[in-house]
Parts: sequence; structure tokens; C-alpha cells
Amino acid sequence: MPKENVIKLIMEIYDNFKEARPYLDHYVEPNSIDECERFKKIIRKEFFPGRGFSERPSFAACQKAISDFKKMKPDPYFLADLMLYFIENGCEYIMTYGDMCEQQYYVTLETNFKKTMEHISKYKLLPVFHARIEQMLNATDCGWGFSDTLWQTYLEHKNNYFNMA
Repeated sequence: MPKENVIKLIMEIYDNFKEARPYLDHYVEPNSIDECERFKKIIRKEFFPGRGFSERPSFAACQKAISDFKKMKPDPYFLADLMLYFIENGCEYIMTYGDMCEQQYYVTLETNFKKTMEHISKYKLLPVFHARIEQMLNATDCGWGFSDTLWQTYLEHKNNYFNMA
């Protein structure tokens, strides 16, 4: 395609597809801070919609927010920040409204925490996030062995990180 046609196509996409605008705006003028905050608001609204109790947060919506942010190729720090924010909100939700009856709620958070810790470890961000992670874990004490599983995942990564340093 000639350059002029590519430009025209991109402009049409920008004008006609609302969901493409944030990506194109970020591509032209990257701002991981603002984009991370925008996606944090999406996650927060799933757990705490501002109108009282959220009967069941949509993990799919939260994971889509993380996936959409990841597609923007943000700095690894900001992706880790958003991933951890998802887990923090999930834990805060439990501590606010009590233990969940569904085991899947815990399994989903555990799986995503493991992914978060893998990302943090891969980019050697543990020194930046360890205090925040420990604060979250110390504030999360609930049933189903959930807290123990999160602590175990964290300590495995912490021990690996500091043994390698």
C-alpha cells in the first residue's frame, strides 16, 4: 500500500473505532503512567463500583484490562503495577466482604498472583515491589489456605531473587 493510503486507513480506524484510539494515542505519545491509571480505574470499578457491594467482580474484565494494557507495550514496571493492583483489589474485596463461597475466586487470584510474581521476577522488580506485596499479604488473612498459597508463591520468588543476587 502506498504511504498515503496507510495514513488514510489509520485515520479512518482512529475516527471509526473508539477502542483503537487509546492504543494509537499511546503509540504516538507513550504515557504508561496515565494508561496504567486508566486501567486501574476499570479494575477498581469491578471490585468496588461505588454503589455498594459488587456481587461478583468480573475477573474477565480485569484480565482484559491487563491484556489491553500489555498490548500497548508499557514499561514492565507499570505492567507489574497494574497486575499487582488487580490482586490487591481481589484481596481487599475478600477482607471487606468476607470469605468467598466459590473456590474459583481464590484459584483465579492465586494463578494471577503467580503470573504477577513471574513478571516481577523476570524484570528484576522485586526490590521495588516487595514492601507493597508484603503489606498486601499481611493484610490478607482468610480461609481456604488462600493467604498461605500467596505467601508461598511470594517467598519462592523472593528466595530465588535474593539467592541469585
